[in-house]
Amino acid sequence: MGRSRFRVLVLCAALSATPWAQAQQGADVATPEGLPAIGKWMLTAKGVPSDWLGEIYRGKNLREPINVIIIDEGASSAQDAKARLIAAAAHAGYPIRFGHSAGYQGFIGGELHAQLPQGRDDAFSNDIFEVSNNHGRIFGPYLSGQAYLFTGAFSREEVDLIRDPPHQYGSFNRARDDFTQRLDRSAAYKVSGFVNLNNALIDDPKFTTGDHDGMAVLVRASPQ
Repeated sequence: MGRSRFRVLVLCAALSATPWAQAQQGADVATPEGLPAIGKWMLTAKGVPSDWLGEIYRGKNLREPINVIIIDEGASSAQDAKARLIAAAAHAGYPIRFGHSAGYQGFIGGELHAQLPQGRDDAFSNDIFEVSNNHGRIFGPYLSGQAYLFTGAFSREEVDLIRDPPHQYGSFNRARDDFTQRLDRSAAYKVSGFVNLNNALIDDPKFTTGDHDGMAVLVRASPQ
């Protein structure tokens, strides 16, 4: 094969690659035992890891980790799984609220999944955006065997309206733990363990995941 033809084929392959394939080098994938491949990061609409809207934390760029995995073994369909989860989140004190950035996606089992909730500026949150709050986006579901699997990225923002900028990163672990524990207390979704996604950036010279410990809390809804 001539060099010119080879270059054309390589270029065509690159142009036809999925957004995930184009971003895969920076996005990374975890392969937990018994689960499908899970992207380590919340991704932007362009398929690159989200950076908490450009927040600089202790001199480094933030990267937003996937820190929640939800498995629904009782849903009858993907739409049912979504409806059940949205209702459970609201019952747990995390209804859909406006005032947050949106359009994110997550990688599960070789597929990109758009965020829930799907509004223009919506997220699941435990308070209004004008005050400090925990909020997050959920991705999926992905059909894994007979169950529907979601991933999520939750974080806490500290709000001080006289500070510049008024909205700043507070914690990943605090929001993750509050959301999953509230689900556990008030809904059929029960915390069943932790999954090591190995997505804590500790010694990276440029990027950080703040207080994130590399673990996703696993929440499971059993069949009725």
